[in-house]
Amino acid sequence: MTVIYPSPIFGPIHSRRLGVSLGINLMPADGKVCTFDCIYCECGFNKDFRPRQPRPTREEVARALEARLQEMKQNGPAPDVLTFAGNGEPTAHPHFPEIIADTLALRDRYFPNAKVSVLSNSTFTHRPAVCDALKRVDNNILKLDTVDPDYIQTVDRPTGPYSVERIVEQLQSFQGHCIIQTMFLKGTIDGKDVDNTGDRYVLPWLESLRKIAPQQVMIYTIDRETPHHDLQKATHEELDRIADLVRAAGFAVTVSY
Repeated sequence: MTVIYPSPIFGPIHSRRLGVSLGINLMPADGKVCTFDCIYCECGFNKDFRPRQPRPTREEVARALEARLQEMKQNGPAPDVLTFAGNGEPTAHPHFPEIIADTLALRDRYFPNAKVSVLSNSTFTHRPAVCDALKRVDNNILKLDTVDPDYIQTVDRPTGPYSVERIVEQLQSFQGHCIIQTMFLKGTIDGKDVDNTGDRYVLPWLESLRKIAPQQVMIYTIDRETPHHDLQKATHEELDRIADLVRAAGFAVTVSY
């Protein structure tokens, strides 16, 4: 079942990776806006969920977030994390840096122990204001599913120009203040094998991790129904093998099966 999230606030939900997570969705509530069109996205394909509503404004996000935080302060539960996610790429919002500043201020006022996380596909890290905002959040979680350009075009399907070499350079610019998130899966699309759990994909990806030097690596696999139906989860054994390689390279790693 495809998931289109409410906007601008949803949850809290229990995240496999982050705990009690209050979601902040900077995309319209009635569709999806993303610079990727991943074959595994729980929100479906871009073409099938084109929104008619606008994105929420900076002011709408701040008002809705404060109202929900006040409610949680009175009634619980306390959030572990405020997570920018939802129906597309959060850093694409034209006022993303200002919204981050508002969110940090509200977090400090209501739940100073909560972390602020951003789940991003890294496509706007070339924008200095976006990069600066991401440096301010606790968990700057950036997607890097592979460093193979053909695989990216087949699986992540960027909607505009995309250079994995440039993305890796931009991820290096965070000087370790980032968490790399990578989806491992198996299956076929149009007869093409998309299994990225083998050394052909994992070893070059590991070399890029050494360049980026992230504070943590999150590896995960499919959890919900995907819009492309010939995909399968990576096995526990496959994920554990990759995690062992990441640890051997010197990085903290979490695994979501």
